[in-house]
Amino acid sequence: MAIPTPQTAVGKAALEAILARPEKAVLALDFDGTLAPIVPDPEQARADPGAAPALAALAPRLAAAAIITGRPAEVAVRYGGFDGVEGLEHLTVLGQYGAERWDARTGEVHSPGPHEGVTAARTELPALLERLGPWEGTWIEEKGGRAVAVHTRRTNDPDGILEALRQPLADLAAAHGLVVEPGRYVLELRPPGIDKGVALEAFLREKGAESVLYAGDDLGDLAAFATVTRLRKEGIPGLCVAAAGTAEAPPELAAAADLTVPGPAGVVALLASLAAAMR
Repeated sequence: MAIPTPQTAVGKAALEAILARPEKAVLALDFDGTLAPIVPDPEQARADPGAAPALAALAPRLAAAAIITGRPAEVAVRYGGFDGVEGLEHLTVLGQYGAERWDARTGEVHSPGPHEGVTAARTELPALLERLGPWEGTWIEEKGGRAVAVHTRRTNDPDGILEALRQPLADLAAAHGLVVEPGRYVLELRPPGIDKGVALEAFLREKGAESVLYAGDDLGDLAAFATVTRLRKEGIPGLCVAAAGTAEAPPELAAAADLTVPGPAGVVALLASLAAAMR
């Protein structure tokens, strides 16, 4: 099974570094859209059937492997089918953009608890949406007390309604000391200073990574791509992979990536090819 070739020189160099010393490499992956196909109802999302086996084949050969997601850590573990899988004994899931942490070794989740601003915004959201619309199909997603999201994918005008919500949700976020993170048909309210880039860098420092591969599919993953790009200047080779399997994939992500693969199936194939090359 051939490993896909990165389209950038720095990506090719990072891949060579990962293959040369996998025991010093860290793998980090987004969950939704990267390991799990995007579905209309986020509660129905499940990892690609090949995701856990591919991770289990690759992870033991690396310094560490992590899932970095906006979901609560326990939800990502359950939807991914990661708990108790042989080969994933040292997997870490960083939920809520790193605010929560699940370690396969202990099976425990460590969380700082709900954020006051998120709790207040969540309380006000239903009435705000009712005043603005209401739009049938708009849906509020709870994210474990550290973030709350409004989805428009199931409405009759996902793009138009998302645009109409931008300023009202920005005002609500500002009133409670939060920021708004946009995504594909979703606007998420969460505390400032928390993103996948911050979580990724802390994890890489913790593990003493000498190289890194990060894969993601949406605008929220650009922060992790930026971290990988910046750490290259410190001598840590990094490979940014865009899981861009649909027409919905943001063009900014593909433009920032060293390698583009077709969605979760492409990510699984990439992981499997890396594991085969390291045997």
